[in-house]
Amino acid sequence: MMIDWQHFTLWTSLAGGLLIGAAAAMLILLNGRIAGISGIVGGLLRAPRADRRWRLAFLAGLLLAAPLWRGVTALPPVHPVAGGATLVLAGLLVGFGTRLGAGCTSGHGVCGLSRLSPRSLAATVTFMLAGALTVFVLRHLAGG
Repeated sequence: MMIDWQHFTLWTSLAGGLLIGAAAAMLILLNGRIAGISGIVGGLLRAPRADRRWRLAFLAGLLLAAPLWRGVTALPPVHPVAGGATLVLAGLLVGFGTRLGAGCTSGHGVCGLSRLSPRSLAATVTFMLAGALTVFVLRHLAGG
């Protein structure tokens, strides 16, 4: 997937970032929970029934955001540059990495860094370096 720079707008990006920050702030202020998607999804399998409701509500909001936004304006086109098998493998590696790092980019990058967590800073730097290294290897060494 590549960023569609022709349709990039500063204001919609800023609005998206503000909404992510507002959602994370509301979850911690109103529910005392950190908005890490891997933890929210992982907790669905073993959480008590009352705990599942807020997790499902958060995920429903996450999944409904794009269709709701499509009602306001057109979404930019998406052009995947990898095949289905590569995307599935990449998703599995991301899932393994989030379990290994005890959280994902949303939990560590958005919530952990805002709480000045050294562990989240180390995790976020590791995520970014691993992503840059993966792109370098796939694009420049593997010829993709």
